[in-house]
Amino acid sequence: MGFAGLIQSRRILVCVGSGGVGKTTTAAALALGAARAGKKTLVMTIDPAKRLANSLGLDRLDQEERRVPDDKIVPGGERVRGSLFAMMLDQARTFDEIVDDYLADPAARQRLRQNRIFHQVATTLAGSHEYAAMAKLWAVAERGHYDLIVLDTPPTANALDFLDAPDRLVRGIDSPALQWFAKLYLHHSTKVLGLGGAFILKRLAKFVGSRFLEDIAGFVGENGPMLIGLRDRAQAVHDLLRQRDVGFVLIASPEPLSIEELLFFHHRIVTAGLPLAGFVVNRVHTAGVVPQARADLVAQLSARPELRGYSPEDIVQIAADFDRTYRDFQALAEIDARQIGRLRATAAEAPLVEVPLLDRDVHDVEGLTLIGQYLL
Repeated sequence: MGFAGLIQSRRILVCVGSGGVGKTTTAAALALGAARAGKKTLVMTIDPAKRLANSLGLDRLDQEERRVPDDKIVPGGERVRGSLFAMMLDQARTFDEIVDDYLADPAARQRLRQNRIFHQVATTLAGSHEYAAMAKLWAVAERGHYDLIVLDTPPTANALDFLDAPDRLVRGIDSPALQWFAKLYLHHSTKVLGLGGAFILKRLAKFVGSRFLEDIAGFVGENGPMLIGLRDRAQAVHDLLRQRDVGFVLIASPEPLSIEELLFFHHRIVTAGLPLAGFVVNRVHTAGVVPQARADLVAQLSARPELRGYSPEDIVQIAADFDRTYRDFQALAEIDARQIGRLRATAAEAPLVEVPLLDRDVHDVEGLTLIGQYLL
């Protein structure tokens, strides 16, 4: 069963999987298929590689929503039913947009952007990348410009980190320790701090420098409206991901560890009350045709023009190599089938698509089209 119905019935598809399982390619192929089916579609990627942009006929991908040329959607001059846009998340710009939304004072915005603590929060704090991806998804979905948004989730050690990232980031910024440090610096009176607080402030300034404490105080001082905004956006993302027109597409390769991770992802998705759309298993070894008898294969090889001049012994060896390669491939196909069988038995409630191992890398529209034929 394919995903043709999904691109008609869902407004957002979230592609989830560990790194290296074809997540970005799957997201792009789904988006391309949706545009061909008449949908105004956006594919949002976090993949910094240029190959996706090049394959879609774009010079680059960035935070701007760039339209893919029609002749890349449907090569050959045929009429394009829908349209396709692509963008790549810019983490720092996403936080800048949140600042603009929740801080009305231009001077306050500038001070916050120049604050080193804010810079760390927006670029390197644990969960900031995932938060930015979810916040940008919400912002784009809220505008309602697209029939379908396909999100390629961030490549993290745990592919479902983005589910917890909004709450984790807000907790980190709103931590009692951060508030306490700011209070120490903002109130220099021992009547407010007490002798113990004044002593701690003095020791901290000597250890980390007064500039660092100033940055904390400035960040916390300017961050009231910003923190409210971060909390509101986190709740909005939580609500968005649980709507009926959202679907999570879980992606894996047929290796045992990848299938094991996918089963874990499935459990997390179901227990979190998130809408499951289906599964994709990429690079599957498929069973081939029954091999010819060895004598027939030797006879056919002997008749091939490119093998003229080879001795009969060489031809027999080539036939043996063919046979061994075929049997190795069949063994891999059986292993893949067993692993996919585990997935079907555990998670039978959603469609599962197998995309076979191709004899070429996918780096252009033709490759995405081929993947899309299996998906859709």
